[in-house]
Order: sequence, then C-alpha cells, then structure tokens
Amino acid sequence: MGLIVVCFGVTLCFVPQPIPSSKNPDPMDRNFVLWLHGLGDSGPANEPVKTLFTSTEYSNTKWSFPSAPSNPVTCNYGAIMPSWFDIHELPVTTDSPKDEDGVLKAVQNVHKMIDKERAAGTNPNNVFVCGFSVGGALTLASILLYPKTLGGGAVFSGWVPFNSSILERVAPDAKKTPILWSHGMADGTVLFEAGQAGSPFLEKAGLSCEFKAYPGLGHSISHEELLYLESWIKSHLQSSS
Repeated sequence: MGLIVVCFGVTLCFVPQPIPSSKNPDPMDRNFVLWLHGLGDSGPANEPVKTLFTSTEYSNTKWSFPSAPSNPVTCNYGAIMPSWFDIHELPVTTDSPKDEDGVLKAVQNVHKMIDKERAAGTNPNNVFVCGFSVGGALTLASILLYPKTLGGGAVFSGWVPFNSSILERVAPDAKKTPILWSHGMADGTVLFEAGQAGSPFLEKAGLSCEFKAYPGLGHSISHEELLYLESWIKSHLQSSS
C-alpha cells in the first residue's frame, strides 16, 4: 500500500493589486495581521493574501506570515512536515482526538509574536490573527488564551482544538475579542459540523462569533471569503486619535 500524505495548503489565484503605503507612520496607528497557514504549507506561500487588502485603511498594515516547524503528523502516518501541532485523524470531526499539549505549546509561540508587535507600539486593538485549517484552529486557541483584547481573530475551515475545560482559562479581556468563522459546507477534510460547533463553543465562553457558511466550498479559502475578511477587519480597526 502506498503512502498518501495530505497537506492543507491553499492555492490563491487573483491579480495582485498595489498595496498602499504611507510615510512616517505612528506605531499606535499601525495594524498588524498575523496569518497562520495550513498543514504542509508555508508562510511565504500565503503572502499573496495581502494583495487583496487595497483600501487606504491598510496603508499602515504590517503583515506576518510565519512558517510552522516541521513535526511528525499522525494522520499522515508520522510523516514529517510543517504543522503547528499534531493532527490525529482525517477527516477532522467534532469527536476527533485533540493534541492539547501541542496546541498550548504553539499558542505560546503565537503570543510571543503578538507581544513583540505590541512592544513595538502597535495598539492591541489593531492586532488581528487569521488562520486556515490547523492554522485556523491555532488562531482560535491563541485568541482565547491571550490575556488582552485584540482587534479580532478569523478562522477559516478550522475547528476547536481542545476540550471545554479550557474555557476556565479564558481571561475577561479575551472575551471581548470578536471572531469571524468561515467554513465551506462541502469540506471533506475538516467537516462542516466540526466548524459549525465552534460558534456555540465560543458563545459558552462568552465571546462574540460571526459564523459564515459557504455552500459548495471544500477545504480551501475562496476569493469571496477573503474579500469579506478585508471589510471585516476594516470595520474593527481603531484609531489612536
């Protein structure tokens, strides 16, 4: 029997647009978008995402596309590949085993990235974490466990990567961070039911979640989703003035 390795990469096809630039920006007016990729993918491969964000509100946006470390992945027969944490089985369902220790370790690294940007002067209310698939699951965990209110978190085709006991660790300020959750109804890798379970989970934690279902969309990110993300982040940006 041959070995089949599954990756959760995203292929983005659109015409790049010029990104607005500004001179001598005030760090407190800067926006920070942290993008977490899917299984087997890389940060640089996802950088075309930012070319859709052409509104003037993004003229002072700093983007970060980190790459996950290479780790053995159980669902791929232990194959070593870029992954934020282990995935035990595919498709991912609401009852799939969870690598909570791996998730918490990855969350610490994401929090360091956020803390570094805040130390540079960026208003935490203008910090946004976005992620696809396993990156989406990590986005959720990172938002929930961060001690401060952030601008928002956007989960694409993700799932809840830990048990409900984690809710006891959610800080009051973290509950004020808005979350956008987008999921394709034809997703056969992370089942739609796994994504759909995220909204009631977050409501139980006291967080606001906007859930958007996309009929016919499989395990990928659509142009429509990214355009909505552009407007969603824009609506949550805050000025220091």
